[in-house]
Amino acid sequence: MKRFALNRRTLVSALAAGTTLGLAALTPLAASAQDAYPSKVVRIVVPFPPGGSTDLLARKLGEKLAAQWKQTVIVDNRPGAGGTVGADHVSKSAPDGYTLLLGVTGSNGIAGSLYPNLPYDPVKGFTPVTAVVTAPLLLVKGERVAAKTVAELVAAAKAKPGSITYGSPGTGTSMHLTGEMFELATKTALLHIPYRGSAGALTDLMGGQIDLMFGDILVVMPQIEAKKVTPIAVTSKERHPMFPNVPTVAESGYPGFEALSWQGLFAPPGTPAAIVDKLNKDVNAALASPDIQEYFVSRGFKLGGSGAAEYKAFIEAENKKWATIVKTAGVKPD
Repeated sequence: MKRFALNRRTLVSALAAGTTLGLAALTPLAASAQDAYPSKVVRIVVPFPPGGSTDLLARKLGEKLAAQWKQTVIVDNRPGAGGTVGADHVSKSAPDGYTLLLGVTGSNGIAGSLYPNLPYDPVKGFTPVTAVVTAPLLLVKGERVAAKTVAELVAAAKAKPGSITYGSPGTGTSMHLTGEMFELATKTALLHIPYRGSAGALTDLMGGQIDLMFGDILVVMPQIEAKKVTPIAVTSKERHPMFPNVPTVAESGYPGFEALSWQGLFAPPGTPAAIVDKLNKDVNAALASPDIQEYFVSRGFKLGGSGAAEYKAFIEAENKKWATIVKTAGVKPD
């Protein structure tokens, strides 16, 4: 029995040693595989149809990455349900770095609190890679609104609660929820008018059918230049360099007010850290290129460049912020 025990201990030790050697042998292979990334086509999923700003950004970024990697990068448009169809697809994809998402405020910051049956977790269901672009919204008014400042607008809204209207591209969009945030901060009651996209809201704003709009700079800038709408405030913490004379909501008496429209790169959950680090480094290098900077900065965007851990913290904070707005304002999906 003693001899058997000795042989058994020897056998267990030998197996353990063999396992350790096997794992040690596999480690360089795993590292080598990650070093070789990408070795095949990379897909960037855009959760909207072709032609929009998210699609354009993905294609510009894809061109830069393809040149860096000497590998094909394709844009895969998967529109539907406010961006959640494409986001869900990536969340359930293989965590190998070959299927990525260019996510937006709606799909990865708001949807989790707005839709109780969302098929993915906007925080745990992704590996954040880096911020790509951010931009504030502009609070703009039509001709029938006499107020020229946030203070005057708030006074008018309090004088006749529910009489001042604002349009948005739809219920639950960042433009709508920024309006809800504004109401909560200023203790006013505005009337939200949802549209199917920004174009309809902007048309009615210029036509006098609605009073206000929290709009993307890219969308409202041509009409500001044509003097068909007038900016009252910007929703970032600092003034926007393209509109240095337009004050922020925060400096207009509501410290801490900030609402940003953003787009960022996400990988499926469980993507190896080495691949995430490479993606972060290479995407940030692409965003720093002069032609990319010039193209998007001239259109009102601030280019990203965050670390992966920093971006993860940002996404968590955004989800908490918008969840509070949705709950406090009692927002329900259409």
